[in-house]
Amino acid sequence: MNAIIIEDEKLAASRLENMINEIDPAIIISAKLESIKDSVKWLSLNKCDLIFCDIQLSDGISFNIFERIEIDTPIIFTTAYDQYAIKAFKLNSIDYLLKPIKRKELVDSIKKYKSIKFSSMIDYEEILNAIKNKEAVYKKRFLIQYGSKIKKIETEQIAFFYAMEKSVFASTFEGNTYPIDYTLDKLEDVIDPKKFFRINRKILLHLDAIKEMIPYSRSRIMIKTIPSPPNEIEALVSVERASDFKKWLDS
Repeated sequence: MNAIIIEDEKLAASRLENMINEIDPAIIISAKLESIKDSVKWLSLNKCDLIFCDIQLSDGISFNIFERIEIDTPIIFTTAYDQYAIKAFKLNSIDYLLKPIKRKELVDSIKKYKSIKFSSMIDYEEILNAIKNKEAVYKKRFLIQYGSKIKKIETEQIAFFYAMEKSVFASTFEGNTYPIDYTLDKLEDVIDPKKFFRINRKILLHLDAIKEMIPYSRSRIMIKTIPSPPNEIEALVSVERASDFKKWLDS
């Protein structure tokens, strides 16, 4: 089986290729393409069985590829778009992978591809409309129980969420910290991705909590936050997330 990866970040493309090879060595990555222009050129001359495609490329949104050239190849999108767009992807494409890509989700997507017969063209216009016209509803507040009391905290009051010793905590801009009955993975699903970003496995950070950013080794970024996280928690943007973090800041 031949597949291609359309992804403008070389590190992300290589990581995805390695994961695919580990999961199913029968899937051969025939090409890794970085732009709309290169993708249109390659697809005009070549065929493949499956496409892994990032949404945001250096020269535009990848849907433009399929407006320029008609194909019937199944596509697995990689995306960080809101819940309504994700629902559209699920209806109109094979699947989506939310960055940073998790191994289990990639396994499930490949299984899904193998289990279905893809016979109709994808409605990219419907997907684009979902992105442009739908407004996702995100969690506005949390009920926090500590001791014998229950406290209401607005999401906008929270500077960051962090995981430590198998528990998750919410730290407010006022410097208060509360235990919260959510995993960081679940929090990513329910809070606004325009305002919060998962910089590493331990921290989910509010945009307004960023005080200073310092270049660090291996393309990472050290962040000074207001307030500061516990000493055990490092506010360091991981290598895998650094590129998406910069795009998030610049969006």
